[in-house]
Amino acid sequence: MKLLRMAALSGCILLFAGMVRGQDEWPRTLNASDGSIIRIYEPTPESFKGNILKGRAAFSVSRTGDTTEPTFGTFWAIATVETDKDSRVVHILSVKIPNLKLALIDGQPMLQKNKDWDLDVIVNSPYTIVKDDKQYYLYGAKHWYAAPEAAGPYSYAVKVPSKLEKVQKSVDDANSANAGYIDSTAAADTLVSNIIVSTEPAELIQTNGSPVLTPISGTGLSYVSNSNNDIFQAAGGQYYVLLSGRWYQSAQLQSGWQYVASDALPPDFAKIPEGSPKDNVLASVAGTQAAREAILDAQIPQTARVDRRNTQTSVSYDGKPQFDNIPGTQMQYAVNSPQSVIQYKGRYYCVDNGVWFESGSPDGPWQVCTVRPDEVDLIPPGCPVYNVKYVYIYDTDPDWVYMGYTPGYLNNYIYGPTVVYGTGFYYTPWRGHFFYPRPWTWGFNMWYDPWLGWSFGYDYDWDWFNWGFGFGLGFGFGGWWGGWWGPMAYCPAYVGRGFARGGFYGRNGDFTRNRFFHNNDIYRDRQGVFNRGGSGRLMTDRDGNIFRRDGQGGWQQRQNGTWRSVDNAGTRQNLERQDQMHNRGVMRTQNFQSARGGFGGFRGGGFGGFHGGGFGGGFRGGGGRR
Repeated sequence: MKLLRMAALSGCILLFAGMVRGQDEWPRTLNASDGSIIRIYEPTPESFKGNILKGRAAFSVSRTGDTTEPTFGTFWAIATVETDKDSRVVHILSVKIPNLKLALIDGQPMLQKNKDWDLDVIVNSPYTIVKDDKQYYLYGAKHWYAAPEAAGPYSYAVKVPSKLEKVQKSVDDANSANAGYIDSTAAADTLVSNIIVSTEPAELIQTNGSPVLTPISGTGLSYVSNSNNDIFQAAGGQYYVLLSGRWYQSAQLQSGWQYVASDALPPDFAKIPEGSPKDNVLASVAGTQAAREAILDAQIPQTARVDRRNTQTSVSYDGKPQFDNIPGTQMQYAVNSPQSVIQYKGRYYCVDNGVWFESGSPDGPWQVCTVRPDEVDLIPPGCPVYNVKYVYIYDTDPDWVYMGYTPGYLNNYIYGPTVVYGTGFYYTPWRGHFFYPRPWTWGFNMWYDPWLGWSFGYDYDWDWFNWGFGFGLGFGFGGWWGGWWGPMAYCPAYVGRGFARGGFYGRNGDFTRNRFFHNNDIYRDRQGVFNRGGSGRLMTDRDGNIFRRDGQGGWQQRQNGTWRSVDNAGTRQNLERQDQMHNRGVMRTQNFQSARGGFGGFRGGGFGGFHGGGFGGGFRGGGGRR
């Protein structure tokens, strides 16, 4: 995994001064302390008003001895200057970069023709990137950016070909139609981003200017207050950053980041006060109440009863089915399908949105499975279908199969004393006539909050993604022409109060305050599958009112002999909390009984079975990858 650091560029940005000195020796080269080679290409002034000078320049970042293509980007700089008219010299007093965006492409760009747009589109990216003639165009936040190559460098495009108007309208209309979309037209009118393109999973750590350290009361810690990342400095001077639930430390911000276990952090991290600006990290600090709560939440299953006769699925392949071995097992998985398909002892199994199916042929017909393969628990985390081991079959009768999944199915894993997002492994996507992506751990600044679960970082806004950006679990095409399979995210039941109310998992996301939320129940609204969460359970409040689940993820209150929907958000929130606490109690009881009696229904699910692989790491040296 590669770490792109804003701080690593701060020194070279000072070369912006060359814009006012008439520098003609371009590009300029800077050797960073971590071995990176940074080249700044000839900058272009854009405006000079009062004592503010604005301009832009392209740059590239590569490593010594690396023969692969450098990472290209563009930065916009705003400089405060002092002018000496007598000597005709402009002095640069300070320089800052207002914004930076990391644009992800999963491997080398893969183009497919979009007939509606009459343009080639890069399908292995969540961003809207199209090609017209020899030029590439990226659309985001109401702005167009142009580049000679798919990987950049991208610069702000004042004018674009008229045929792109159809693309813009299509994306804007689809985004606006999404219930969770928040129109950012006002911000887009004034904000122009700098684009860095990465063709492998990467995290972007950035600050708004030089890092500003703010002390955290009651601790020896300070946090970088002018950053949307969780960056800290301990009393001894070491820096720490939290990425996808994993901690990394370094003696300097620019390089040298190394993984550190959550139970090896300085004690001050556990002393961060609840209610402070950075209390969200407590869930990733071993021994805290927030971490214990997150562990409990990660073991609570979402259950459902599945109609054996009327629940169906279908599986597609890019050509004839192709299977590859699952290490350590006798099983194989389909490499050229967007669905999770397993071959085992002459039978074929598929997990589709939390439901097990089986067939005698890879092409079906498929029927609801009653016994999952006994080697599923042996699937290693380095395998792309690893998450299906968290989907269980509990019981059967002539009409129904009782199933469920724990949050591991949605990329929320227990790793030691805390939870982490994703396995940390990079899974090679399928590239054939179609592009079938695999889940990513890195690249979206994922962070965990005890109330919100996993969500995107501030640097990702809905209007930066293609409107068909697919968060699908088994929907390999996302929602559009090719699509892209992005992060899948677990949320505790607390947010099941109306943030997302439509469709299956993968089609019901909302962005609110630049955060991405998912309703946690992927069973809801699926034909033949009935949610068992809270089924038959009655709740009361302090006034003696009686409530129950309505079967659609909401709540009903008993009034005048009938059940009526609960519309009050506060009441729904309190009911969700009560229900979650009850579920935690049930899980504690089940775990206790399992430990005493040897019952393996959950023990085989993989809790605590992550001793290596990609779970804990992510960095090697000062910026390696895993």
